[in-house]
Amino acid sequence: MTPEELEAARDRLVPDVVADGLHVLFCGINPGLMSAATGHHFARPGNRFWPVLHASGFTPRRLQPAEERELLGYGLGITNVVARASARADELSDVEFREGGRILTEKVKLLRPRWLAVVGVTAYRVAFGDKHAKIGPQERTIGTIRIWALPNPSGLNAHWPLPKMAEEFGRLRAAAEAG
Repeated sequence: MTPEELEAARDRLVPDVVADGLHVLFCGINPGLMSAATGHHFARPGNRFWPVLHASGFTPRRLQPAEERELLGYGLGITNVVARASARADELSDVEFREGGRILTEKVKLLRPRWLAVVGVTAYRVAFGDKHAKIGPQERTIGTIRIWALPNPSGLNAHWPLPKMAEEFGRLRAAAEAG
């Protein structure tokens, strides 16, 4: 894609991959420009979401972004805290994160997944006003829906190597399977 095509993608929305009663609803920070341009979540080649999802046992093989709807068959879905696409998450404002957290809360109440997994603890902290949140299960719930903060799978998140990230995603998988 050309830089012009990527820039034009800023105004495009990436549709949620959701259904009622999922085991886990993964929630990214916001779509990157590549995701907005392709219409698929975690589409940038350096993003580790799809490899980590497979390595942690959520999927039997590594899916490609264009195969994202297959997640529904595994009881998984994807949404975002903020719908607006950007080149980097640090282009988003705290106001956007807080409004995204409000919208996400309403979405989760409607969809009723067992777990909401926010992929990016910093985004979780701002969206939900919990500045002390750490990676892992959170005390906060949305009704009966549990929340897990996961590391951001962006290739820029160097202090979370793929095996360590897969281990954390695997902890969530085990919790989701346990009920």
